[in-house]
Amino acid sequence: MKIQGWGRYPSVEAEVFTPSFDFQSKGFIKKRVLIPRGLGRSYGDSSLSSIILETSSMDHFISFNHKAGIISCQAGVSIHEILDLVVPKAWFVPVTPGSSYVTVGGAIASDVHGKNHHIGGSFSQHVISFELLLGNGEKVTVTPSGMPDLFRATCGGMGLTGVILSATFQLIPIQSSFINQTTMRANSLEEVCELFEANALGTYSVAWIDCLAKGRQMGRSLLTLGEHSINGCLELGRQPKKSLPIDMPTWVLNPYSIKAFNFFYFHKSILSVQKTDLPYRPYFYPLDAINNWNRLYGKNGFIQYQFVVPKTVGVKGLKRILDVISKSNKGSFLAVLKVFGKGNENYLSFPIEGYSLALDFKMESGIVELVKRLDSMVLEMGGRVYLTKDALMSEQMFKSTYPQWQIFEEVRAKYGAIGRFASNQSRRLGLQ
Repeated sequence: MKIQGWGRYPSVEAEVFTPSFDFQSKGFIKKRVLIPRGLGRSYGDSSLSSIILETSSMDHFISFNHKAGIISCQAGVSIHEILDLVVPKAWFVPVTPGSSYVTVGGAIASDVHGKNHHIGGSFSQHVISFELLLGNGEKVTVTPSGMPDLFRATCGGMGLTGVILSATFQLIPIQSSFINQTTMRANSLEEVCELFEANALGTYSVAWIDCLAKGRQMGRSLLTLGEHSINGCLELGRQPKKSLPIDMPTWVLNPYSIKAFNFFYFHKSILSVQKTDLPYRPYFYPLDAINNWNRLYGKNGFIQYQFVVPKTVGVKGLKRILDVISKSNKGSFLAVLKVFGKGNENYLSFPIEGYSLALDFKMESGIVELVKRLDSMVLEMGGRVYLTKDALMSEQMFKSTYPQWQIFEEVRAKYGAIGRFASNQSRRLGLQ
C-alpha cells in the first residue's frame, strides 16, 4: 500500500503490519528491517520504509496517579486521549507539539517541543521511564539514570533504536482548562524578538510571522503569549470540526493569495494588544479543528521546513533567511517563530538555545533548490533542521549539524538496532 507522512511528500510503497503487542512483535522484528510508526504526524520520511510496524494496537492506559500527576500508558496512546483523561483531574501534559494527534511513542522518538521550550524543555525531560523492544527481541526498561546511553539515543532517535512499548512521565498541575491569551502586534522582526525577550518568564509564547513582508516590515508578527488560567472550570470542551474533503487545486496557494492572507491576518485586529480567555484546544491545537488540513497544499503535498539558529546570530540571521524566502515568492502562510531555551543531552534532539522558524512550502518547482539554499545558510549560522519535519536534508548537512551522530550509531550497534530498524530518512542521512 502507498504510505505518506503528514506532508504527503514523499510517498512509498510499504507493507504495514500491526502485530498484537508484544507477543508477536518479539519474533516479528528479528526477521525484518522496519520502522515503527504511530499516527503518521511526522511530516517527511522519518516513519516511511518498505516495512512499517504500526503501533495503533498499543492504545491502553496502564496507570494514572491523579494525586502525584504521574501517568503510564502504552506508546500508541495519543496526547489527545491523555488530555481527555487528565484535564478533568487538574493535570496537563508538560510539553505538547502543535497537534494533539501525536502518540506518546512519537513524542519520545521526536523528543517533541512546544511553546514552552524556554521554560519546560523537551518532552523527554519529563519522562520517568519507558519500555523498549530491542532488535534482538529483548524488552528493557530505560530510565535517564539506568541505561542513560539508550535513553539519550531513543529520545529524539526517530524510532531507530527499537520499538517503544510504553512510557511513564510526569504531568503538570493546572487549576483550569482555560488559557489566558495575550496577543501582541510586532511591526518588524526586531520588535517581535524584543517582545520575546521581554516576556521570557512567561510560560507559553509563539509568533505567527509574515515571511513575505519586506523592508522595514520584514518579519512583522503576531506574538501570542499564554498562561494556564486560575479561573474557570476543568471541562474538556470540544472544538467544532471542519474538514477538507478533497485536495485543493494547486493554483489556490500562490504568491498573491499568500500575500493577501498574510496582510489580512496581520491586520485582523485594530488593537496592538489583545487579551482573552479561551479553552486549551484552540490555543494549543488550532489546526486540529480541521480534518485533513494537509490537503490544502494539493495532491503533491508540501514540505514543512523547521530550523533553529543560535541567539548569537538570531535577528541578523533570520532576516537573511527571510529575505531569501521573500525574494523566492515561495512564501508560507503558516510560518511560526519560537524561542528555545538550552538543549538537552540527547544525541539527536533538535532544540538548541536560539530562534526556531517553521514554514510550509507547497511542493512545486523550485522548492528543492530553495530548501538546499536555506540548508546551506542554516549550516553556516551554526543551526540545524528538525528531523521530524525533514524530507530533503543531505547526509553532509545532517552529520555537520548533529555532531553526536556517531555516538548515536555506537549506541545503536551496542543494543542490536543496526540491521533491524531503518527508515527512508535514516538511509538518506547515511545512518547504518
